[in-house]
Amino acid sequence: MTDATDGPDERTRVDDRFHVFDTTLRDGAQREGINLTVADKLTIARHLDDFGVGFIEGGWPGANPRDTEFFQRAREEIDFRHAQLVAFGATRKPGVRAEDDPQVAALLDSGAPVITLVAKSHDRHVELALRTTLDENLAMVRDTVAHLCGHGRRVFVDCEHFFDGHRANPDYALEVVRTAYEAGADVVVLCDTNGGMLPPQVGATVREVIEATGARLGIHAQDDTGCAVANTLAAVDAGATHVQCTANGYGERVGNANLFPVVAALELKYDRRVLPPGALAEMTRISHAIAEVVNLTPSTHQPYVGVSAFAHKAGLHASAIKVDPDLYQHIDPERVGNTMRMLVSDMAGRASIELKGKELGVDLGGDRELIGRVVERVKERELAGYTYEAADASFELLLREEAEGRARRYYRIESWRAIAEDRPDGIHANEATVKLWAKGERIVATAEGNGPVDALDRALRVALERIYPQLAALKLTDYKVRILEGGRGTGSITRVLVSTSDESGEWSTVGVAENVIAASWQALDDAYAYGLRRAGVEPRE
Repeated sequence: MTDATDGPDERTRVDDRFHVFDTTLRDGAQREGINLTVADKLTIARHLDDFGVGFIEGGWPGANPRDTEFFQRAREEIDFRHAQLVAFGATRKPGVRAEDDPQVAALLDSGAPVITLVAKSHDRHVELALRTTLDENLAMVRDTVAHLCGHGRRVFVDCEHFFDGHRANPDYALEVVRTAYEAGADVVVLCDTNGGMLPPQVGATVREVIEATGARLGIHAQDDTGCAVANTLAAVDAGATHVQCTANGYGERVGNANLFPVVAALELKYDRRVLPPGALAEMTRISHAIAEVVNLTPSTHQPYVGVSAFAHKAGLHASAIKVDPDLYQHIDPERVGNTMRMLVSDMAGRASIELKGKELGVDLGGDRELIGRVVERVKERELAGYTYEAADASFELLLREEAEGRARRYYRIESWRAIAEDRPDGIHANEATVKLWAKGERIVATAEGNGPVDALDRALRVALERIYPQLAALKLTDYKVRILEGGRGTGSITRVLVSTSDESGEWSTVGVAENVIAASWQALDDAYAYGLRRAGVEPRE
């Protein structure tokens, strides 16, 4: 059997008196829609180690080939700087010696220096799920912990369904904790497996268990009541010194305690050092990077790391923030690697426009008349269906047009048309023609595409790329259509949002019309104008 691998360098390890334990690769991977490859797990492990968590639970070696391969490759391919790798498994089977149980042997063979054992602490689960006696379950815990400790492993014990079990049979639940701790477990983790607890219940139970057993306790909270983060912090308040979380709250059913709000609260609200110096400022980047790996869109409204976490829309808020950002922000967003954003909408006031102008690099110079014109124009256009909080590029073009006194465009459209044709032979054809003037030259271009909007985009490129080669770097990355007035059926107002990127960033533009193609054209027109401005091209028309 493999000896335990070395842990992180002692110079970079966070104080062992408090543990941040991440189980994204095991419990988080049970979320519906997440299916991690070994390569995915290795990538996430690197991100978590960069973030500075103390422990990374990698999976259940021996239970499936993927997890077994992960531990083998992690030992060979990752030089952990901060975290220790943790293998997850169960106590020995009833009636089998720990040294003879193959799944216990697989935990040792993983080479992980730390092992988490799941143990039954609810009497009904022991009798109905394990189909054994309460005494045998205690022996299973005792024997397995002692066996693993005897092989030099650090052992944590997850007491599954602890809070429900403690409510049903407190004496037995406490005895499971006591048995695990006395057998050598470093931490005994109280698990709210069903996620049904509330913070006062968690706090009271943790205090009782500490008083009754003297064990070092951890907390593992599911989020079925929406209280996983609050329950985790309640356990810390009551004396728990080990928190189990998942990145972005991923997990079975509605998820687990979210690693990022828990860590941010501990560092910023509790003033506990649980990460290496400077790591907290990487939190937003790490959160979004892991979301990309699991192929889930980052939650825009996630605390601390969401793009809307420090976004301000109401004019009243903006007026206060102009005086002091702390008046409407509980922390400086840069402390967690995020940024403050001003949203422009029909709720915007003068302060919102002025602050947004500074954010976009447009100094309005306190010009009240100019700012008033922008406010009124935004409100009029939003009444017509435009939305600028999701289309910064279109707003910047509007803002610069008002500030400079004219619309500075790169070409002048004479006309455009798009045709969608269904032929009797089953062939669908989409063709667009664009007629425009650029640099004194009249250009007519025609192109086909996968749809009428794609055909328009291609025709516009055909017309302009000879004159503006910078357009070759532009790529349409997203396209959204929303019907704004459903009561009018096919005659309803349509809003289109287009996202475009170049080699250095991404921007969004908006168009509104009764015709979805016309709305798309407006958004495309703004996208090209903004992209050329970003590229440093001077307008000619």
